Amino acid sequence: MAEKMSKQEWQTFVSQGTRTGKLATVRADGRPHVAPVWFVLDGDDLVFNTGANTVKGRNLARDGHIALCVDDEKPPFGFVVLEGRARMSDDLNEGQFWATRIAARYMGEDKAEEYGARNAVPGEVLVRVAVDKVVALSDVAD
Repeated sequence: MAEKMSKQEWQTFVSQGTRTGKLATVRADGRPHVAPVWFVLDGDDLVFNTGANTVKGRNLARDGHIALCVDDEKPPFGFVVLEGRARMSDDLNEGQFWATRIAARYMGEDKAEEYGARNAVPGEVLVRVAVDKVVALSDVAD
């Protein structure tokens, strides 16, 4: 039987290993757009970076509403869906700080600086989402 996760449980779940988030944004014509993203949590905020001129970057600039799903694909399965509104920043210093932290998670500490510098350049934006809704279930197949 599926179990609801506590706040500490879902924060640990989404931060574990190198699970990517599947980010949903809204296109100008109302259609959904989904793309995988690397991310970290900063307290109660979700933080990631993207190109300002990507589909998700343009969607976020126009309509900041997001949903992000992180799941465990192995039995007994689990998932977390986060919803909120994004704020974007093109501050390169802030972008490099967070891009380096994100890179450390996904690429390892030895490559973090390299990837942080690569992902904190003009045209890239830092996205910070104040999470306002969470659906988090573990042991879905039990």
